[in-house]
Amino acid sequence: MQSLGNPNSSAKAARGGFSMFRISGPGLMVLLTAFVVAVIFAANQNDVVGWVVAVIAFFWLALACFVVFSIRKAARKAGAKLSEAQSAFTSAAGRGPSSSAADHGGTQVVYERNEADEVRDLKLDHSFKIVQVQIRVVEEERAKGAAANQDTINRALETIEITATNARDMIKSSGNGEPVTGTIID
Repeated sequence: MQSLGNPNSSAKAARGGFSMFRISGPGLMVLLTAFVVAVIFAANQNDVVGWVVAVIAFFWLALACFVVFSIRKAARKAGAKLSEAQSAFTSAAGRGPSSSAADHGGTQVVYERNEADEVRDLKLDHSFKIVQVQIRVVEEERAKGAAANQDTINRALETIEITATNARDMIKSSGNGEPVTGTIID
């Protein structure tokens, strides 16, 4: 695996690691050779079957060219999007707080929210939604009374436990590994 922060990794992979020409070249050459051979035999024999084979070979060649060039175009667009996303990620990760104490009349910015916080909040939101769904599953099963499926209830409780553990790990402070402390406001 390569780091997202390494700007040379994607350029090196695009130049040397994976080449569309190395994959498409031999296949296209085989189809082109088949087409040329079919045309030569059809011209020499002046046979209807030879011309039908030549037309079929031509359509296979045209289809292969269309697929190869479509994939190349899509790969270029995806590469451009990846480079754009990587540069945005790199600039966001390397950006420090932009304000200083002088800008705020003697106050100093202690913490500035960044994109990593946004991603963490989205993950936490997803975890809370999972817990809500599993609670609803448990309530539905409990409402069935004696016909309730205990395995479903146990799986839902296990999912809640795993999700809560993962969410708590996301909340831990980055420095000392202890849970974040603060006041809960209702």
